Amino acid sequence: MARTGAARDPRRRGEGAAAGAGEGAVRPSAAELDRLIHERIRLGIVSALAVNESLSFNELKALMKTTDGNLSVHARKLEEAQYVVCRKSFDGRVPRTEYRLTAAGRRALERYLEHMEALIKATRNR
Repeated sequence: MARTGAARDPRRRGEGAAAGAGEGAVRPSAAELDRLIHERIRLGIVSALAVNESLSFNELKALMKTTDGNLSVHARKLEEAQYVVCRKSFDGRVPRTEYRLTAAGRRALERYLEHMEALIKATRNR
């Protein structure tokens, strides 16, 4: 059976997952998590940007304890989903790459956190 609506858009998954545990309530599913954010490095990037106005590439690299290549790949995926924006500039002759969380990225993180909270609640109530 094909899914429709929010279940098809990975950025919208998890909506309604925090519904009460009463009769007819939809039980949250780990399979419906936003896979784009769920990956450890990407979740770290989005979370760090949620509490900072912006962070440089080097700041994110140090926070995530990862390599240039790994951070670059994950940041690009978040850019493609329009969850973060990247601004490149020069500080004198030194290139500077700075990231900011977009409104869409903040909403996606909020949905992800609500979904995780619903999963935790459902697990504890079993």
